[in-house]
Amino acid sequence: MEDGKSSSQSAGKSIRCKAAICREAGEPLVIEEIMVAPPCPYEVRIRIICTSLCYSDITFWKLTVPPACVPRILGHEAVGVVESVGENVNEVAPGDVVIPTFLSECGECEDCCSKRSNLCSKFPFKIHPWMPRYENSRFTDLKGEVLYHFLFVSSFSEYTVVDINHVVKIDPAIPPNRACLFGCCIATGVGAACKVANVEAGSTVVIFGLGSIGLAVAKGAKLCGASRIIGVDVNPDKFEIAKKFGVTEFINSKDCGNESLSQVAKEMTGGGADYCFECVGLASLVQEAYASCRKGWGKTIVLGVQKPGSQLSLSSFEVLHSGKTLTGALFGGVKAKSDLPLLLKRYTDNELQVDEFVTHEVKFQDINRAFELLMGGKCIRCVIWMDK
Repeated sequence: MEDGKSSSQSAGKSIRCKAAICREAGEPLVIEEIMVAPPCPYEVRIRIICTSLCYSDITFWKLTVPPACVPRILGHEAVGVVESVGENVNEVAPGDVVIPTFLSECGECEDCCSKRSNLCSKFPFKIHPWMPRYENSRFTDLKGEVLYHFLFVSSFSEYTVVDINHVVKIDPAIPPNRACLFGCCIATGVGAACKVANVEAGSTVVIFGLGSIGLAVAKGAKLCGASRIIGVDVNPDKFEIAKKFGVTEFINSKDCGNESLSQVAKEMTGGGADYCFECVGLASLVQEAYASCRKGWGKTIVLGVQKPGSQLSLSSFEVLHSGKTLTGALFGGVKAKSDLPLLLKRYTDNELQVDEFVTHEVKFQDINRAFELLMGGKCIRCVIWMDK
């Protein structure tokens, strides 16, 4: 952890450090020395302790069309220590342990002041290459060329700069390799089940996709008291693993025979599930999930990140006559500053277990190994340590 002396020595100056840079789409990240500028007003410079790899990082690492851009520093699920702060920052101070978040909470706009939304309208979410407030970068390589930001976090760097509206102070006693998961995975999955769907006790849930987000949904549904949690995946190896997260039954989507996936799900649930969650990012799967939920009260929650330009096709007749709900849930409906501390308390109170999400840990120099593990389907979450 940074002490006061080292923080004051570097405050107001650029820091030279290492970062893993995406210079070409789909190519291994390149670890280089870069310069990280000091924070401007309302900004915080953070020393990253550890970061975990999310499949959204892989999606945008592969992407070759806008909003993709290179060279870019990816990463958005992390925990770190405040190194220095810009003017007008009073919420945190050097030495504080924080989670940087890709969603902002300004606390002032109509949306932030409402319990009905977690989508700040003053600093809206977007796939943006710059800092949110000033439309420029805090990163340059040693040649002086600009490096682009990612999701307002860019945690694949030893130091990063984040707007104060994207920073949440946390209890330093929480293990960093658990705390970082709350920056995306846990908040998104557990929040979607507990807050957006508000899963009722005794209900039936179907989760499409048993990656880390789907497993976090299962955790949330179990916390809410769901009686049946049915997991759907193409990889049968995930089924045994998913039982540890609360999944009670399984559908291998490759073994549906002549029936559609939604037909199988509706037969298993006696007419449709109370809640369906799409956690992959496929328009066709959103449609199957919507078809799998019960008429009259079924809810389908979309969590998967689709490629830009993906379109849904739904029958307007069915939408009218089925009485079902279809909604998205960015960051699981969680407000970063208001709700993340409550989720973290459920963890520290041993109500919410997250240890089983971390299946692998690597050193920063081996970050490309994390990509291989996650894409290989053997990994749930891989934590990347900056200084081990």
